[in-house]
This record gives sequence, C-alpha cells and structure tokens, in this order.
Amino acid sequence: MATTHTLETPEADIVYDVHGPSPAESPRPPLLMVGQPMTAEGFGALASHFTDRTVVTYDPRGLGRSVRKDGREDHVPAVQAEDLHAVIQVLGAGAVEVFGSSGGAVATLALVTAHPGDVSTLVAHEPPLLGSLPDAAAAERAGQAMRDAYRAKGFGAGMAAFFAMTSWPGEFTDAYFALPPADPAQFGLPADDDGRRDDPLLSDRSLAVTAYRLDVEALTAAPTRIVVAVGEESREVLTGRAAVGTAALLGQEATVFPSHHGGFLGGEFGYAGQPEAFAKKLREVLEG
Repeated sequence: MATTHTLETPEADIVYDVHGPSPAESPRPPLLMVGQPMTAEGFGALASHFTDRTVVTYDPRGLGRSVRKDGREDHVPAVQAEDLHAVIQVLGAGAVEVFGSSGGAVATLALVTAHPGDVSTLVAHEPPLLGSLPDAAAAERAGQAMRDAYRAKGFGAGMAAFFAMTSWPGEFTDAYFALPPADPAQFGLPADDDGRRDDPLLSDRSLAVTAYRLDVEALTAAPTRIVVAVGEESREVLTGRAAVGTAALLGQEATVFPSHHGGFLGGEFGYAGQPEAFAKKLREVLEG
C-alpha cells in the first residue's frame, strides 16, 4: 500500500510516494529510492522487497508527475538535491537511508554534499560521472556523438547510439569511433523520426548530470556512510567503470551488486535484472 503526496514549491510540484508503514511507525529510517531520468515507477520491484519499513520514491522535477513551474528544462543535480532535502524535511523522521541509481546516484551525492545531516547511509549505484574515468575526454566525445545522432535523426538513432556507447567494453578507443552509426533496427527501435527532441536521456538536458564534479572533501568529511555500488555484469562498461572511478575518488572500492545497471528492475521497461538478489544485497549493505 502506498500513498501519494505532492510537495508544492514555487519552482515545481514534487510528487512522491510513501510505501509501507508511516515514518513514525517504521522500525528503520525511511529508505529513499532515487533515479534519474527514471521516475518512481521503476522502483516497484525493489520496493516490494522492503515492505517491513517505510520506502519513499519520487519523480524528479520535470519528469513524470513532478511538474515544473520555473520555465526550465535542464536536470541539475544540485537542484534535485534541494528537492530531495525538502521531501526529507517533510517526512520529519530525521536522517534517512538512500539508494540512488544512475543519475539518481549523482543527485544523492549532491544531496549529501549540501545537506550531510540528511542521510545516514547512501548507496550510490553506478553514478555516470564521466569525470571519474581515465578516458573522460573520449567518453564525453562518445556522449556528444550520441546526442548528435539524436539531434539529427530522432529517438531511434539516438537510443541506438546510446546502447552502443553503454555496452562498449573498456575505454573508448579509436576502434569505437571508427564504428559505423548504430542501426536502430539492430535493437528493435523505430527508424522513423517523430520530430521530438526532448528526451531527457538523449538530449543535452541532462548534461549537468554526467558532467557533475564531486566535492570529495565535503563528501569524505560528511557523517554519511557512502557506499558506491557496481553491477557484476556491468563493471567493464561505461556506468560500471564510472562507479569504480567514483569509488576510487572517495578512497574506497566499489561494492559489487548482482546483475547490471538496471539490476533492481523487475521487467518494468523490458530490461529485467535480478530484483530479489539485488534487494538482498542492498539490505545487507544498509544493515552494515
């Protein structure tokens, strides 16, 4: 059972869901599950394994049900961090535990930087921080090529380029850039251009996420226990390598979780992981 709430701010109406017992009745602090550009619906399978405690999911501003009123279209980790801080304040349960995945991991790292007292434990799962990579410049070039494909030919071409980029093993070499453009049909994607250019993953709207720079000094000084997680199947590709690099910047080794970048998914988007095994590992890490 979940209840849906709306936090109205001058810039956006932030919609979040509270699953399970109320924060006052939960035996452990609320567990926030944060994605980006994924919205709350992607955490259904994972949340179902934590019915013994309060779980909070939300839609980042400008995505899903969280409507922006500020006239902007970009997705900025520091802005999302303030939205998360506001939700935590409304919950009124003190410091929370957080599972952040992908861009959500970046937003929650920004949250700990700005409000270290908000979070007791953060599990940051595969934050796509290109600056943490030894081949950062080449990774940024690959990202630009993906956005160029989307801008030129639309969703199918852009998503095919995204799949090719995120499945490439190891560093981006000349061999990668010599490949022909990825074929949408190879991935079962439409070749037709619908004319839209507003996809938060393929456009330049989320550049601030991949370009975010960690404040290592602030994070290491925070009272928050930070665990950087990497999927056992994705260690050699872009997001996994970024997780390993992020962990190294924070003076730790990445903790290996089951499955891949979407390892907690239950098939909501046709990209199922191992949600039961993933939840078991997450519980072990949170309970220390």
